[in-house]
Amino acid sequence: MLAFTSQAEDLRYKDQGQLHDIQQQINAKRIENDIRKLVNFGTRHTLSDTKSDTRGIGAARRWIKSEFDNISKACGGCLKVYFQSQTIQGEKRIPDATEVISVIAVQTGSTDPNRYVMMSGDIDSRISDVMNFTDDSPGANDNASGVAGTLEAARILSQYKFNGSIVYAALAGEEQGLFGGKILAETAQKEGWRLKAVLNNDMIGNIAGINGVINNTTARIFAEGTRYTETDAEARNRRYTGGEVDSPSRNLARYIDLMADRYIPNLNTMVVYRLDRFGRGGHHRPFNDLGYPGVRIMETNEHYDRQHQDLRVENGVTYGDTIDGVNFDYAAKLTALNAVSLAGMAWAPSPPAKVTIKGAVQPSTTLSWAALDKKQNKQLAGYKIYWRYTDAPQWQYSKFVGNVTKYTLENVVIDNYFFGVASISEEGFESPVVFPGAAGAFGE
Repeated sequence: MLAFTSQAEDLRYKDQGQLHDIQQQINAKRIENDIRKLVNFGTRHTLSDTKSDTRGIGAARRWIKSEFDNISKACGGCLKVYFQSQTIQGEKRIPDATEVISVIAVQTGSTDPNRYVMMSGDIDSRISDVMNFTDDSPGANDNASGVAGTLEAARILSQYKFNGSIVYAALAGEEQGLFGGKILAETAQKEGWRLKAVLNNDMIGNIAGINGVINNTTARIFAEGTRYTETDAEARNRRYTGGEVDSPSRNLARYIDLMADRYIPNLNTMVVYRLDRFGRGGHHRPFNDLGYPGVRIMETNEHYDRQHQDLRVENGVTYGDTIDGVNFDYAAKLTALNAVSLAGMAWAPSPPAKVTIKGAVQPSTTLSWAALDKKQNKQLAGYKIYWRYTDAPQWQYSKFVGNVTKYTLENVVIDNYFFGVASISEEGFESPVVFPGAAGAFGE
């Protein structure tokens, strides 16, 4: 027994019935119907037909917008739905002038509308030749599954009102260079969004890996370490104070991991300490590039014969990303993980800002942070300090310290642990944990 555990609460939390309700409402059949609809457009390649009503990227994005419009109509106009467009040209994979058009739906928060959390999926698909925009490219798992999950999350969460805003994004141009994400990330920066979390869903429907493993009980959360925007001065400070494994993206991933443990039956998530799969990328990266917290949520066991492949059979092996490779119940499980995580963060107060720590050559550790805006965070009850051993992957100990902006953990030596602070609502909803200093900051 550790000497200080009498003042700690381990990882106690208040179980939230509304999050269980949200999890139970996610519907695998609706997700299946949406995936089948997207597959039936034949190809959703960024350079494909935009005029047809039945085939190509144009028909697909118009249908996605119509679905968001229907969702908004059902909740009394609670979503702002729009196309976000920019013309791209002169790129290796988009040589000629092409409109890259994403579909965005925003559910505005009631007390803190400029604080955002986001769920995204990718509209476009591809086969072996990344420039082949005419042949069939079903893209059932990559990434109709992510778009269908985003639509389903919007259907359920739009029935509730949140303090912060939620963005549901069907992003375009991923296979051609992450362009939809770049456009939206730059817009968020230009418009001053306080974007606290990007949950990028890219392939959430496959349970049968090319390694022969069949598993519907695990998922991966990819999260980069040191943030890309770190300055030289911040790097020098981090060398002496830590933070390599406590970027906001990593602590966002830890938050989602705990949500899986608490609210998603029969799902264990693996937090992967890497931006994405080895040498590969996804649509969360443009947000990470600008310093926003963002992760990739996806299946654990990939089947490479079903990714970026021409539809064919060779030597008895079937290639192609077709509908029969998607497990809809599993896609629903990962969609539910997104939904409860978004809801938990949107109901919680904003993550603490300006978190600092002191305690060098002292027997105790003191953390300080800025008081949250009372109008934006009317639901605030106070703050909780977390700490863990430096080699522990998840937070181990916590203590609710009330509505204060400074607290000392007596006889907890700073050298032996990593620390962080979360904000807590009166109903018990918590923000992600914020590691002290620039390395862990979620922004203002």
